[in-house]
Amino acid sequence: MEFDYFVAPAVFLLVGVLVAWRALKHLRTLRTRFRHKWLRIFDCVILAILLIGSAGLSLSASFNAFSLLRFRAANWPSDALYMVKGHRMHLNCSGSGAPTLVLDAGLGNDSLIWGSVQPQLSMTTRVCSYDRAGFGWSDPVPGPRDADHIAMELHQLLQQANISGPIVLMGHSIAGMYIRDYAKRYPEQVAGLVFVDGSTPLQDENPAFKAAGETGIPRWASILVMRTVSAAGVQRLVGSCARPMPGFDAHAGELLAEDLCHPVYSSINAELSSFNASGWETVQAGPFGSLPVLIISQDPQKALTLAHGSRQMIDMEEAWGQMQENLKRLSTRSRRIIARGSSHAVQIDRPDVLITEVPRFIGQIRSATPEPAGDGTTVME
Repeated sequence: MEFDYFVAPAVFLLVGVLVAWRALKHLRTLRTRFRHKWLRIFDCVILAILLIGSAGLSLSASFNAFSLLRFRAANWPSDALYMVKGHRMHLNCSGSGAPTLVLDAGLGNDSLIWGSVQPQLSMTTRVCSYDRAGFGWSDPVPGPRDADHIAMELHQLLQQANISGPIVLMGHSIAGMYIRDYAKRYPEQVAGLVFVDGSTPLQDENPAFKAAGETGIPRWASILVMRTVSAAGVQRLVGSCARPMPGFDAHAGELLAEDLCHPVYSSINAELSSFNASGWETVQAGPFGSLPVLIISQDPQKALTLAHGSRQMIDMEEAWGQMQENLKRLSTRSRRIIARGSSHAVQIDRPDVLITEVPRFIGQIRSATPEPAGDGTTVME
């Protein structure tokens, strides 16, 4: 975070000053260097473009860094930070009742991504969302960022917060592997699992995903481009940092929009680098007997529409859908719900499905509501 949004803007500013100094110095020599007027005009235009571009980039990056400092200072959660192995970790709990529902965000997101559903789910039971190390308000930690380490850190965080169980783990995307790892390590604490379009172990070994990885842009190159764009404040310039978030109240939407403008690429890359290791650590996690499992997936038709007819993308989406279906094998008490019209970000596109189905799932765990008919089925809502 510090390099991308504080050191990099300082570098942009320094380069801008150097470019301006060299351009102004060069302008003073134009009359003696070129006899033809049109050559002097052309050189002036090039220098003007360099001056304006470097000045704009410096100002944009500096304003973006200032905005981030102001955002973090105004929203620092000093009352919800716990020390885990000498590093701060952020846990945001609301509501009351058991079991405690623990929310784990997808790659690149943090606890703010649950801002449209946590208040509603808190009316049913105690709900705690947290920031994995390196995201949100949790400090980065050195070493591998694989499922084993992440599950152990969550366990220690919950211990620090005096949450001993029973808990229901709800994980989005990559966190689908992390909650499986936790259930494998601490089965006595876990009362249920909710996968929100969750990743599955070794999914990159699937032929469709493997083919995409072989033909796509190298990961290091795409991350480098995205880091540069973010550090330069391009997202703020196009209005993404102030974009209203559907389903969120005004304050929560403002927090999430600002937060999404500052992706922590060092932490993203760390988890991606451990993605294969996480897969091997969790491929044998489960089945979990009769542990209640709820799978909420994106709409395959929505995904195919976004594929824009690309055969490669269509193959990947079809493979993803089958992986979601296979998650039902984790338990004899599992069922899958497809959120109609939703993309991968179900909690953004269809928060109503989570707000309706997760309390029902909690009620079944409490034996307060009857078991749903047809365990092992898949329905669309």
